Amino acid sequence: MSSSSTDRRLGPGPRLLAGGIAALCAGVLVTASALAADEAGHGTHEQLGLPPCIWAVTFDAPCVTCGMTTAFTHAAHGELWTSLLTQPLGMILSVGAAAVFWIGLFVAITGSRLGEHAVRLVNARILIILAVLAGAAWAYKLAVWNGA
Repeated sequence: MSSSSTDRRLGPGPRLLAGGIAALCAGVLVTASALAADEAGHGTHEQLGLPPCIWAVTFDAPCVTCGMTTAFTHAAHGELWTSLLTQPLGMILSVGAAAVFWIGLFVAITGSRLGEHAVRLVNARILIILAVLAGAAWAYKLAVWNGA
């Protein structure tokens, strides 16, 4: 019996996983789109009922993730430049979340193995690059900090 193209499609388990990942990314992006970005460049997370950042309150300096929610909110509103200026890594991650949403949705619907290729891109080198970018974004936030 010859193999057909449908034999290479993913089964229900991986497709459900891809759909779950897409739903998670959609949830983050929809939540961000429902918020109003705080003009201070941080603190948007408080609209979700979360407390002010204890790091910022204690040290009057940004934490490593400072401005992420605000950057996601700007990006979700299509304000990519403002998102980048607010928290560079936050903008990169928000665009990444949008890309993962579309890939996950495509994989869930079609059973494509595209997700497997995308997962292979996540390796030690990429994680090191993300860690360096997190440090650089934190240094940037420290440089532009205007207080909590």
